[in-house]
Amino acid sequence: MGAVNTTYTFEATDTITSTKMNNIIDQTTVTSDAILGTTLDVASGKLKVRSQGITSNELAANAVTTTTIANNSITTDKITDGVVTPAKLSNSDFGDFSVVSGDATIDDNTITPAKLSQPLTLATVQNSTSGTSIDFTGIPSWVKRITVMFSGVSTNGTSLVQFQLGAGSVTTTGYIGSGGLYPTNTGANSTTGMLIEAVGSASANRVGSMVIQNITGNTWVSSGVFGSNHAAIVTQGASSITLGGTLDRIRVTTVNGTDTFDAGSINIMYE
Repeated sequence: MGAVNTTYTFEATDTITSTKMNNIIDQTTVTSDAILGTTLDVASGKLKVRSQGITSNELAANAVTTTTIANNSITTDKITDGVVTPAKLSNSDFGDFSVVSGDATIDDNTITPAKLSQPLTLATVQNSTSGTSIDFTGIPSWVKRITVMFSGVSTNGTSLVQFQLGAGSVTTTGYIGSGGLYPTNTGANSTTGMLIEAVGSASANRVGSMVIQNITGNTWVSSGVFGSNHAAIVTQGASSITLGGTLDRIRVTTVNGTDTFDAGSINIMYE
């Protein structure tokens, strides 16, 4: 079969007339023999583009331009991970936003803590002027480092000040570590919390900070340095604890748990 079907065959004795020729032209149809490759197809004797017949092989280089793509036609579900790379984008593709390929393309002051999923966060300061403990709860599960800060913190007794961590509830056992006093060689241990000192005093107004960091899993380690108006001394502490779950709280208290806070303020900062 030929590439076209004229629907009329001339005999040897036929006379060619304009009517016959016009009818042949009007009634001629395309056959499947006219198709090469897989781009086109035949339907009722007419050519059409085959379903999914146009591939990247049929497109010339740079054939698709921004003016030929309708607005709002490309959605996230049409983009495969890894297909669109910074090298394929121009700085104008996102209006006022530049393609991020280094810190030089990020405008100064454009990334703020509010734009980060895990920002450096300062909690609400608490006055340490009453009670036997000060609690900070609701610490996010992604936190890996916490800084506890003292400003003029005092108690009405001599029991040592310590921190206790918790996951759902405060953990009061299983701590390993000690507190020390400089320049003397005084030291103290506690299994009930993370000590910040080796000697307590009702007249001490403590200032300083301790950093508590996640070393692995639910295990946390701490180290800190504090001073006070009590004497020309510096106290320090270092401890560790493995919690039974994800840390979500910190308590500031004393070893005996009965001395009362009577001055100062405490806050935490986490990241």
